[in-house]
Amino acid sequence: MWLYLAALVGLYYLLRWYRERQVVSDLRDKYVFITGCDSGFGNLLARQLDLRGLRVLAACLTEKGAEQLRDQTSDRLETVILDVTKTESISAATEWVKERVGDRGLWGLVNNAGIFHPLCCTEWLKIETYVDVLKVNLIGLMEVTLSMLPLVRKAQGRIVNVSSILGRVAFFGGVYCSSKYGVEAFSDVLRRELQHFRVKISIVEPGYFRTGMTDLLWSLGKIKQAWEEVPAHIKEAYGQKFFDAHHNGVKQGLLRCSTNLNLVTDCMEHALISVHPRTRYSAGWDSQFFFIPLSYLPTSLADYILTRSWPKPAQAV
Repeated sequence: MWLYLAALVGLYYLLRWYRERQVVSDLRDKYVFITGCDSGFGNLLARQLDLRGLRVLAACLTEKGAEQLRDQTSDRLETVILDVTKTESISAATEWVKERVGDRGLWGLVNNAGIFHPLCCTEWLKIETYVDVLKVNLIGLMEVTLSMLPLVRKAQGRIVNVSSILGRVAFFGGVYCSSKYGVEAFSDVLRRELQHFRVKISIVEPGYFRTGMTDLLWSLGKIKQAWEEVPAHIKEAYGQKFFDAHHNGVKQGLLRCSTNLNLVTDCMEHALISVHPRTRYSAGWDSQFFFIPLSYLPTSLADYILTRSWPKPAQAV
């Protein structure tokens, strides 16, 4: 019986491997629009797709980021300045894309732009921080998608939304997790609504990677700043020892972040060029072999595994 089961599992993965190897034709005629290309995943993906011959339309937040990207790529790649928190910027970028793609439409939309907040307890963050993160990571993603959707529908193309493994397992960073859970839900609804238009939606869920958002000095500096600005009664509740232990724990976690960003951009590329893209891509060993299995455990057991090493606040009961 076990032999038959193993054979069936092996056959399933063999068929999936063969199916996912099939690549879309005429890639050199297809346009892909990517947000957040100043650095990190978006920057690497833009260069990666440019090497494959696709027509990359890269959105950067700054002219400096756009100029650096153009210097590293072919003449096919074009850049535009985009702030996903501003409706007028999104509208202007959409018109810019429409002028370039014409009647063929937009084959791929990659919603990659995102920000993180200080890696600290939810209670330490100001409400302005919550609003800023949600504006970029969720509302901005939604507005860009809705603005570009007619162009993607015309091409019967792809939408790739970058979520996070923290959109599957809420571990820390309450508002960041909330924004990524929102991305997951929005993508699921969109996938079901657009299936009859032959538009495919994929979600990429990276684990911990070393990008600008997880820069060690920036992150630790932001934690200290957040702690210094919290009200006195919150400091008393948690205590300096808790902060010191938390600060050290974050530092050790950031030092373990993967530097192989291709694990993420390869998933994005596959979602864009495969005839049969996956609905979800878990990028990174921590994502695939720790967080995803953890998400299927009973909640009480997952809570214990995730928090057993956390320090206790000074006023813990």
